[in-house]
Amino acid sequence: MACMAEHCTQAAAVRLTGLRPRSILDAMNASKRTRSALVGLCLAVAAPPSGCGSPHAVAPMSSKPAVGTLLVVNARLWTADPNRPAAEAMAVRDGLIVAVGTRTDAERACPGAEILDCGGRRVTPGLIDSHLHLVSGGASLSRLAMRDLADRRAFVDAVAARAREVRRGGWLLGRGWSTDSWADPSTPTRDWIDPITGDVPALLYRMDGHGALANTAALRLAGIDRSDVKDPPGGTIERDATGRPTGILKESAIERVAALVPPAGLEEQAADTIAAMREANRFGVTAVATMSEWADLAALQRVHADGRDTLRVAVYVMESDWAAFVDRVRSMPVRDDRLWIAGFKAFMDGSLGSRTAYMREPFADRPETRGLLSDTMLAPGRMRANLDAADAAGFQSAIHAIGDEANHLLLNLYADLAARRAPRDRRQRIEHAQHLLPDDVPRFARQGVIASMQPLHKADDGRYAELAIGPQRARSSYAFRDLLASGATLAFGSDWPVVTLNPMAGVHAAVTGRTLNGRTWMTHQNLTVEEALSAYTRGAAFAMHREHRIGRLAPGMLADFTVFETDPLSIRPDDLAGVRVASTYIGGRRVWPLD
Repeated sequence: MACMAEHCTQAAAVRLTGLRPRSILDAMNASKRTRSALVGLCLAVAAPPSGCGSPHAVAPMSSKPAVGTLLVVNARLWTADPNRPAAEAMAVRDGLIVAVGTRTDAERACPGAEILDCGGRRVTPGLIDSHLHLVSGGASLSRLAMRDLADRRAFVDAVAARAREVRRGGWLLGRGWSTDSWADPSTPTRDWIDPITGDVPALLYRMDGHGALANTAALRLAGIDRSDVKDPPGGTIERDATGRPTGILKESAIERVAALVPPAGLEEQAADTIAAMREANRFGVTAVATMSEWADLAALQRVHADGRDTLRVAVYVMESDWAAFVDRVRSMPVRDDRLWIAGFKAFMDGSLGSRTAYMREPFADRPETRGLLSDTMLAPGRMRANLDAADAAGFQSAIHAIGDEANHLLLNLYADLAARRAPRDRRQRIEHAQHLLPDDVPRFARQGVIASMQPLHKADDGRYAELAIGPQRARSSYAFRDLLASGATLAFGSDWPVVTLNPMAGVHAAVTGRTLNGRTWMTHQNLTVEEALSAYTRGAAFAMHREHRIGRLAPGMLADFTVFETDPLSIRPDDLAGVRVASTYIGGRRVWPLD
């Protein structure tokens, strides 16, 4: 049974009850009812925190608990703090941890506090997702989900069912398809879906987001349904043997169609954001680094201003006009421990699945190509200029690089920037860092570059990576162990909505090396459970310059923590993906479950 409790003004400790999903509207209303006012830098929690009792809950020490205080007792704390890695109790006052140690230590720090009896459950720092797409992830919850479609028939049937629901003038949008595990891995074409979509424009993103299928209606609206249309810089419009576009678009070519999709209104985006936050909370996530467009920021600010946020959000904004970037950041009404702009995001290349990752040598199964450099890289000096501008403004760089040559070139750019500019704590990030040249692995630690990686991608790519790049190059793919051994910082995330947001699925992949089809791959790069959890806590906090606020359970840190129904540190590694979260707390306030 999952761990939840009544508000502390109603009862000090109650029995455990089951988790259950909430609708977006219910979540919005419940959050609005229970949200405490922000004070200062959102460090104070105005209302007393909720309790979480076991069937044998401990009674409160006082009939009138101290306002804004909480004792976490009867817990097995894994703190991610090397100074005190384990403890049995923790005291929280005004959203901050004030003591970690024995129950006596905690009671002495907060006499008369509300009691959260965890029934011997495992408690960890709140989990941090160091790379996802928060607002679009929330939107994906209401779009056509295509990840589990197993063959062409299922693909076509799913599109047909959704097409019948699309209103006049609307678009059919979906995401998540991949043919890599199909018995017949033929690439979909517009001919598959034209008969069932008709005049309804459709844009269906591949699982990795670097490829998409558009039907004829969408291609025609974009003016790219003809054989004489040229590929855009940094993108590909796939064609059949006659030169006719097949409907498959890669990288920047997708934008030719995506730009025509009517943008969601602010209220719809705010609802998507709230849904995304609830999704994160139910998996024990308390903070995220979101890779976002500028348009997402308005929704994030609205949810924050309305007091409906249940997540700490570091925003990495896609590259843009730098004068406008700096001006907009300076004019932001919100910059606190709940929402802040951390840096900028850009792309070096594409993805392995779409064969657009930029490799030093051609793909083993596509010898005619080495992949694609982004349009940013194709413009001479543009990436270097963007990195310089971001650095001059004091922002962190978080650059997508997947192919071995893309990672090599980015490490060179980072080294060049550090050599030319004044020393400072840059913490430059490489997002994904999936395929590395062996000599580049130790450069991460030497240069202080953070490897922001998504272990569940390994579980996916492991099904076909050796086919794509051969077994020798695959040896230094997803080099978790080698990077950690060399002294690099690992920060783990999901890349949601590309894959599930659930961090325990990522821990399972990092620890077992098991792929989505049940095999194991590159197990010499496996981590321990503690190492993987560290990458989702302490490492992820360091990657967003918040290691002194979140990522550890220690005095002075924000009281963000996760209570597990099943202990990830004591079960079989193969069972890690099924670990459930009992409750999630941010600043000492329970955000999951909500009632």
